[in-house]
Amino acid sequence: MNEKRSSFTGRIGFVLAAAGSAVGLGNIWRFPYLAAKYGGGIFLLVYLILAVTFGFALMIAEIALGRKTGMSTIGAYSKLNKRFGFIGILGAVIPAIILPYYSVIGGWVTKYLTVFLTGGGSAAAADGFFSAFIGKPVEPLIWFFIYIAVTTVVVMFGVEKGVEKVSKIMMPILVVLTLFIAVYTMFIPGAMEGVLYYITPDFSKFSVTTVLAAMGQLFYSMSLAMGIMITYGSYMKKEDNLEKSVRHIELFDTGIAFLAGLMIIPAVFAFSGGDESALGQGPGLMFVTLPKVFDYIPGGSIIGFVFFLLVLFAALTSSISLMETIVSVLMDKFKLGRKVSCLIVFIFSILLGISSSLGNGIWADITIFGVDFLTFFDFASNSVLMPIVAFLTCIFVGYVIKPQSLIDEVEISGPFKSKRLFTVVIKYIAPVCILLILISSVLNGLEIISI
Repeated sequence: MNEKRSSFTGRIGFVLAAAGSAVGLGNIWRFPYLAAKYGGGIFLLVYLILAVTFGFALMIAEIALGRKTGMSTIGAYSKLNKRFGFIGILGAVIPAIILPYYSVIGGWVTKYLTVFLTGGGSAAAADGFFSAFIGKPVEPLIWFFIYIAVTTVVVMFGVEKGVEKVSKIMMPILVVLTLFIAVYTMFIPGAMEGVLYYITPDFSKFSVTTVLAAMGQLFYSMSLAMGIMITYGSYMKKEDNLEKSVRHIELFDTGIAFLAGLMIIPAVFAFSGGDESALGQGPGLMFVTLPKVFDYIPGGSIIGFVFFLLVLFAALTSSISLMETIVSVLMDKFKLGRKVSCLIVFIFSILLGISSSLGNGIWADITIFGVDFLTFFDFASNSVLMPIVAFLTCIFVGYVIKPQSLIDEVEISGPFKSKRLFTVVIKYIAPVCILLILISSVLNGLEIISI
C-alpha cells in the first residue's frame, strides 16, 4: 500500500501545502484579536517564543509519525503500538467536526468577497448587515454549498494535482496580498498608534493567561492535533529534510499571522480612535468592524475586496487540508477510492454543516448546552478534543515509542540539530502546558455555556 500511496513532488510542495493548512482563519482574524486582547506586543513576543519551541516540537512529532508509518492519523498510532490506536481515532474525529462549520464560515467569506466585488462595500458596512445575512434560511446555505464543493473538487484531484498544485498557486498570492494590505494600513492616519501597540512588548501586561492564550492559538494556527500534519507527513518523501521543512512551515505560518495583525490592528485602532475593545469581537471583527473600516478609508472598496480574497485563499487552503485528512482516513481504513471518499465527506459535511448555518437563523432556538451548533462544535473540537489528542501524543512519543524513534526518522533526511530541545519539550514541558491549556479552555467554555 505504501508504494501506491500519493506523495508530494518535493520539499517545496510539501512546505507550501502544510503551510497552507496552517495558514487559515485562525491567522487572519483570531490571531489579531487575541493579540489585542492580551497586551499586543507582549502577546506577540510570547507567541513567537512558543512557536519556535513548543510548536516546533509538536509539529516535528506529528510529521515524523506520518512519514515513519506512511499512514494517516487513524493508522499511524496503531501501526507503532496497537494499544494506542484510539488516539488516531480521536484525531480523525477532530477534522470531521471542524470541516463542516469551518466551511459555513468559508461560505460567509465567499459572500463578502462577492459583495465587495460588486461594489456593495457600503452595504456590508451597515449595522445589522452581517446578522441579517447569517439569519437567512437559504442564502448562507447556498454559499456554504459552493465553498464545500470547491474544496471537494480540489481534494478529488489528489495530492499532487490537487492539494499541492493549489497550494503552490494560492500561498505566494496570499503572502503578496497580506504584505500589500499591511503596508497600506500603516499609512492610514492614526494607524501608527496601533502599530506601536502591536509590536512593542509591555511587560506589565504579561500574565499566565497571556501564555495560555498564546499556546491555545498555537494549536489553532499551526494545524496541530488535528491529524493534518500526520497525514501530510505520510505523503512526504524520505529524502526531504524534515527539520528544515518544519522551520519553513513555521516561518510561513507565523509570518502571515504577524502580518495579519499588522494589517488589522492598526486599521481598527485608526477607525475606533484607539479603542482596544473594538478588536475583541471574534468573528464580528472580520464581518462587522472591518467592513466599516474599509468603508471609511480611501480606496476601501478595493482593499475590502483584496482582503476577503486573501481570507478566502487562507480558508480554502485549510479546509482542503481538513478534507484531505478525512479522505485519507477513509482510503486507508476502508480501502475506498479517492472520488468515493471525497463524495462521502462532501455529503457528511453538508448534513452536519446545515445545523451550523441554520443555527444562526431559523434553528436559533435549538441549542446544545445553551449555545448554537457552530459554537458547540468549535468548543468541542478546539477546546476539548485537540488538547486531549496533543497530550496523548506527547505521552505516546515521550514514553511509549520514545523520542529516539522519531529522531531516527528525522535524521534519515539530515542531521536533527534541535533533537535535545525536541526531547525535553515532548517529554516534560508540552504535557504540562497542554493540561493547563485544556483546563483553562474548558473553564472558559463552561463560562460561555453557562452564560
